[in-house]
Amino acid sequence: MRPVNYLLSIKRRNKQLLMLLVDSLLVVVALWVAFSLRYGEAYDPRGSEIWFWVMAPVLAIPAFLYFSLYQTIIRYIGFNSLWKVFQAISLYALLWGVCAFLSGIQIVPRSVVMINWLSCLLLVGGARMMARWLLTVRVPGILGMEPDNRKNVLIYGAGVAGMQLAISMSYSREMRPVAFLDDEFVLSNQQVNGLRVYHPKETGRLIDKFDVKDILLAMPSASQHRRHEILASLEPYPVPIHTLPDISELESCEVNIKDIRGIDISDLLDRDAVAPIDDLLHADIAHKVVMVTGAGGSIGSELSRQISHLNPDRLVLVDHSEFNLYQLERELIRQGFHAEICLGSVLDRKRLTYLCKHYGVQTIYHAAAYKHVPLVEKNPLIGAVNNVIGTRNCALAAVDAGVTTFVLISTDKAVRPANVMGATKRLAELFLQDLSQRPETKTRFTMVRFGNVLDSSGSVVPLFRDQIQRGGPVTVTHPEIIRYFMTIKEATQLVLQAGAMGEGGDVFVLDMGEQVSIVNLAKKMIRLSGFEIKEDGHPANGIEIEFLGLRDGEKLFEELLISESSVATLHPRIMKEVEQAQNLMRLDKCLSNLQVSIEENDEERVKELLFEMVETYNPDA
Repeated sequence: MRPVNYLLSIKRRNKQLLMLLVDSLLVVVALWVAFSLRYGEAYDPRGSEIWFWVMAPVLAIPAFLYFSLYQTIIRYIGFNSLWKVFQAISLYALLWGVCAFLSGIQIVPRSVVMINWLSCLLLVGGARMMARWLLTVRVPGILGMEPDNRKNVLIYGAGVAGMQLAISMSYSREMRPVAFLDDEFVLSNQQVNGLRVYHPKETGRLIDKFDVKDILLAMPSASQHRRHEILASLEPYPVPIHTLPDISELESCEVNIKDIRGIDISDLLDRDAVAPIDDLLHADIAHKVVMVTGAGGSIGSELSRQISHLNPDRLVLVDHSEFNLYQLERELIRQGFHAEICLGSVLDRKRLTYLCKHYGVQTIYHAAAYKHVPLVEKNPLIGAVNNVIGTRNCALAAVDAGVTTFVLISTDKAVRPANVMGATKRLAELFLQDLSQRPETKTRFTMVRFGNVLDSSGSVVPLFRDQIQRGGPVTVTHPEIIRYFMTIKEATQLVLQAGAMGEGGDVFVLDMGEQVSIVNLAKKMIRLSGFEIKEDGHPANGIEIEFLGLRDGEKLFEELLISESSVATLHPRIMKEVEQAQNLMRLDKCLSNLQVSIEENDEERVKELLFEMVETYNPDA
């Protein structure tokens, strides 16, 4: 066994004993050095002077034990541990000096006490730092160490986060930082934690010089726009990019190597997240009983997480998936929050009504829906059952139980829909608008419409990520397809705020900026994963983008507004659409016919009724 591996493998108690013996020897050597330096020659102790050397470890070891020097793991020794070494040696040197002078032996010059203190600091403290270096820095040939096979990485950002990350990496067996990148002029060519800081324009040269395998973006406090700029500048280089999460997502103020993750797809959006208005976030949640349907889904689970932080009196989670509810419950419990977990389907109106009355629900966020366009297109009857009848059941249960606020999670695909999923969501909107106009309705109904949610289940992002990991090809339906995107945190905060602003029958939409090209998104994900794009077979190890053609019900672009008119709200980035009132009697009759067609499993009739009820539905769009 190699010496280093042997030292790491022995029992902790034996390691402590070894350190104690080494320290005993070092304090004796330090004392001999002190006398030798004072007299200018190698000192030869004789007679009663031997007691000075015997006394050194007798005084030093108790002092070292008092300051817990043998509880420190040498591989992880840091400033605090060195400060303890300084205190322990200072105490020992003082005790030795006092004992030497009280002994009455005249051969001890006063300067020896100070020299002994300094030499002991150098030997005992230096021995620990040397041991730390030997155990953490792998230099082939020293103590039988293996070659350093860690991959070289560049750290972008020489601030506090970058420095903490570099320190954390000194203990890593996988990554070795070789330099910092930072565009701050004052840091250029400076040394931070022993690593030189370079300007980002030298990235290409540094990748070749150090054979860099990864670039780590260590700027957790940077804005979304700034992060996007940096990633765009790094995109041409054929190395994977990893990053630290936003400062608000870090577990503590200390950055650690475990915080490193792959590029968050939200970093590719060239806009900052929409900031919430705190009063609106709390309005329908704080000190109230809140229910979330579809709580196990992407939006429902994130809604549940955020609601749990807004001081609800009680949170009721409803979903038909046992596994999803179990996972969500475990996560909330780890965070110290206990919710009411209710297995159930939105198709069971009696169950929903019972739950609302039993728990005294005041606010409902209805996130239960089928949203995958191609799957719903192939299963229109089930899509209509879940998205239309399920919404009607939840809404009527809310009215029966006297729920104050009901918020529907809608989609941009409900605007001039070209598919069954969009048509069912639009019909759900129309039903809630109808219900809110009825004089007997006391519940305030609100709809929130937004675009694609990044990294949600069924979205292109996890699909692209999986395809890239498998070596491609990355599949895109059409080279010109574009979509609105928003982060899941933005989406849920919009839902919570819009619920507070609704007056009844309102449809809220978010100003989501420009639509994103799906093929450009695929290209960015490929490049930032460290690969090149294969075109005409070159390069051979590149990843190809393959176009499949538009799927059934898919449009090249989506819209957020049905009418041309919208009004501002309390939030500068949230708009309210102004829509014309619907023919209530016609809608009631069509919904009754839809219910009958569903019960008869007549898919063709279901699609015909959707076409009749949703005037803007155009399957040929």
